[in-house]
Amino acid sequence: MNPILNQVGTIFIPVSNIKKSRNWYCDILRLLADGEILFGHLYIVPMNGTGIVLDSKIYSAENIFKTPPFHFNTTNIEQAYEYMKSKNVELTTEIEHHKWFNFKDPDGNHLMVCKC
Repeated sequence: MNPILNQVGTIFIPVSNIKKSRNWYCDILRLLADGEILFGHLYIVPMNGTGIVLDSKIYSAENIFKTPPFHFNTTNIEQAYEYMKSKNVELTTEIEHHKWFNFKDPDGNHLMVCKC
C-alpha cells in the first residue's frame, strides 16, 4: 500500500494582500467573502474538489505563476469569457479552440478557465 495518495489536496496561490485577494477570488467565483483569514496570511477558498489556499506569506514577484498551474471548470466557455470581461479581469488570451482561455489575478498569477 502506497502512503502517498494519487490525489491533489490543495493548490497554494501566492498573493500580496490576503484580504484584497480573498475578496477578488470570492467575487469572480460568486462566493461570500466572509471566511476567516487564518494566521494573518492564509485564506481557504471554499471549492468543490481540489482546494485553493491564498497565501500572502509566500508572495514575491518571483513566486507568481507564469503559466496556469490548474484551470477552473466551466460548461459554457463563451459565457465564462464574457463574465470575466464584465468583471474587468485581465484576459491574456482569447478563447482558444473553443475550449479555454487564460487570465491574470490582481497579483499577475496566470490562471485558466476550461470547458469540461
